[in-house]
Amino acid sequence: MDLSAALSIAGSGLSNINAQLALVSHNVANASTPSYSVESLSQQDLTAGGYGMGVVTGPATRTVDTELQSELMNQNATVAELTTTQTALSSIDAVNGTPGQGSDLASLLGGLEDQFSTLLNDPDDATQQSQVVASATTLAQGINTLSNTYTAQRQTAENNIVSEVNTINQTLGTIGSLSDQIIAAQAAGQSTADLENQRDAQVASLSQLISVNTLVQPNGDMLITTSSGTELPTHGPANPLSTSGANLEPGSYYPGGGVPAIMLGGVDVTDQLQGGSLGANITLRDSTLPTYQGELDEFAQNLASRFSAQGLDLFTDASGNVPAGGGSPAQSGYVGFASEIQVNPAVQSDPSLVTDGTDAIAGSSTGASAFTPNPTDGPAGFTTLITRVLDYTFGADVQAGVAQPASNTTGLGPAGNLNAPYQSQPTLADTATALVGAESSDSATATSQLDTAQTLQGTLQSKLTSETGVNMDTEMSDMIALQNAYGANAKVMSTVQAMFDQLLDAVTG
Repeated sequence: MDLSAALSIAGSGLSNINAQLALVSHNVANASTPSYSVESLSQQDLTAGGYGMGVVTGPATRTVDTELQSELMNQNATVAELTTTQTALSSIDAVNGTPGQGSDLASLLGGLEDQFSTLLNDPDDATQQSQVVASATTLAQGINTLSNTYTAQRQTAENNIVSEVNTINQTLGTIGSLSDQIIAAQAAGQSTADLENQRDAQVASLSQLISVNTLVQPNGDMLITTSSGTELPTHGPANPLSTSGANLEPGSYYPGGGVPAIMLGGVDVTDQLQGGSLGANITLRDSTLPTYQGELDEFAQNLASRFSAQGLDLFTDASGNVPAGGGSPAQSGYVGFASEIQVNPAVQSDPSLVTDGTDAIAGSSTGASAFTPNPTDGPAGFTTLITRVLDYTFGADVQAGVAQPASNTTGLGPAGNLNAPYQSQPTLADTATALVGAESSDSATATSQLDTAQTLQGTLQSKLTSETGVNMDTEMSDMIALQNAYGANAKVMSTVQAMFDQLLDAVTG
């Protein structure tokens, strides 16, 4: 081997070591960067005529476990979905209160029943009559608060949907831009490792908004689809997804009821956007919370109508009317009633009506028995209405031997497409317990599932980091080896330089 060849080998070695040291530094600097996969340099021996001539340094490449990466993305979507759901349901839990502690629906109803029981002992006691009205007002306000909480949480979900659609559009645009750069770099034989890591970070962010699948194309481009198979474009016109904001009311519903769809290329894709925080907010807005509203509207209407059936219009709307059932859909006449139910203005003005009654009842073999209100000059100590309320309004029968009309638990809501998860209950107390219990169960399930999902997410993240992330011990070990190799190559070059000097001295001397 001549001196020139030795110098070439040592020079290429130093160049390769410098590149590898720079990459080690780059890896260490990105050790804590999310979605960063460790990069390495490819290298190939350079030979000529069977003799070594040094080393050729190739572009940086990544170490990626695509299957594990995909599992983590799916788990990111699950955790984000459950987190969003759990946050919304926890707010409702707080309003529902703890059963038996006084602020929950069943306790408020029980408090009203207790006030009627006390009134039965002295039906002409004006103070106790006012206490009945006050307890009824507290119950109505509790129903209002719960209904308003549903609406507020739906509005939050709607606002979040608009924001998340905008973020998804921006993220898709960024992924498309990075893909364009990757395609160009790959075609030119340049390293695409950094660009791919940046793109993976964007995909990881996207996976928290919506459940997606990815497929890298041979030219370096990336195809992105929803979990249902709808392709999300990363190239072409900006903002491929579109929606609009709306002020939601209890009677708003999707589709066609004032709740805007999410469109892609002129097609409604709302139901195809699942998982992640966006999928959770769509479910909350269009299914979970409207169902809760339908259940509470049913309870409110049953409450008002069961009092009215016995001759006391205690609960009404602001105009003093008790909404009738029997519509099509089933709740068409009282959608949103829970948000406006109140104590009848007439009863508020004259609390004695809780003893005397407000309306005559003709009586029916399938409904309540006949009742005549106590007239203004009627006898003192009138207990007929109070007894009817205690026996039948709060009971399972509308009169002796005749069951209360069944509550609607299917076909709920303004579109009649929502169903409660429980069967019709015989008493108002049973319905209140079932309603709150179902909602509490939903919240508890979301919390439990979130804990499990976060544990799995952490396990997958740790495994992916272990397999494809930056290992500081390995990088430090590589750096020491490279430093030693650098010293060896530098020694070769200095030795060759000395030999050249000696040869030059011999020639010129």
